[in-house]
Amino acid sequence: MKFSFPVTALALILFSLNLPAQTDSVWQEKPELSISGFLDVFYVYDFNQPQGAERQPFFFNHNRHNEFNLNLGLLKFGLKQTKYRANLALQTGTYANDNYAAEPGLLKNINEANIGISLNARNNLWLDAGVLPAHIGFESAISMDNMTLTRSIVAENSPYFLTGAKVTYNPDDKWEFAALIVNGWQRIQRLEGNSIPSFGTQVNYKPTEEITLNWSTFIGTDDPDIERRMRYFNNFYGIFKLTKKIKLITGFDIGFQQVLSRSSTFDLWFVPTVIAQYSIKNRWKAAFRAEYYQDNTGIIIPLSEFGFRTSGLSFNLDYAPTEAVVYRFESRWLNNRDSFFESRRGPTNNNFVVAASIAVKFSEMQGDKQE
Repeated sequence: MKFSFPVTALALILFSLNLPAQTDSVWQEKPELSISGFLDVFYVYDFNQPQGAERQPFFFNHNRHNEFNLNLGLLKFGLKQTKYRANLALQTGTYANDNYAAEPGLLKNINEANIGISLNARNNLWLDAGVLPAHIGFESAISMDNMTLTRSIVAENSPYFLTGAKVTYNPDDKWEFAALIVNGWQRIQRLEGNSIPSFGTQVNYKPTEEITLNWSTFIGTDDPDIERRMRYFNNFYGIFKLTKKIKLITGFDIGFQQVLSRSSTFDLWFVPTVIAQYSIKNRWKAAFRAEYYQDNTGIIIPLSEFGFRTSGLSFNLDYAPTEAVVYRFESRWLNNRDSFFESRRGPTNNNFVVAASIAVKFSEMQGDKQE
């Protein structure tokens, strides 16, 4: 993994801030080791009956038609101590094959690989480096952590992971600020021919237990130097616990990218998303999602002659007999303004699928801190 000079310089400067604390006895505390795992086995029936191995090329999760398969199998090892932390998560499944297609060899099997150190005595300023979960969006690759079984179109087409260095500051329980220097837009290895790093920021505000507000950005390029087009991306979302039974997520993403290298003209894409979840009983939940994705010039989804302008509706039903296991069912309908979606009879403007999943996760913690 190669980091540019700015990343190395930032790491050395920030690490030097913490040098006086190297002799503190707190560094001698025994760390806690955690081991966790996740499995998501799924079946999807796509009524378009596409012929390719992948159901739709802009989806990277639950993206197979009429077959049982493993979406994600994950085994994670975590180390946590007052002054340092580390994570290593290995993965397999269709998600790893599809979403990490640009990464060579065994890099496809790395979900996380990062190390963090505390930079101050209060331990509210941290530097983490390596393969990191993206700071963008309200959905993760672990389906049990999301309100819907399948991912929103915006989640599927914005970074799930980034590789680089991240500084996080928590002044209190309500605010979190982060700044990142990374290898590019969802990349482990930097794109060949690209000599500049990309950057990101995050502001997360939680005024109460019922409200979370977030603004994340990405500034960089996904092109080699010779044809560099700068990309500026903003991700806004709010999570609201309206009642004990009703939870709401609203999101709006907007991005700009230069039409040509050094151009003052920009193409635009934007995505509004709304998801509402209702807890029917302790073990049953239902969720509804409405979304729209507009990418007229094919910045992110360059697959349609007339641009990607897709509306979507989905309904989700979950049953969780325990916190460790969940059975999920989802029906999803997408409509594009032109014939875009793959089908047995050729391109069509509608896509309807039903999906089912059984997912399980476990965790175990070992080791107590020594006083």
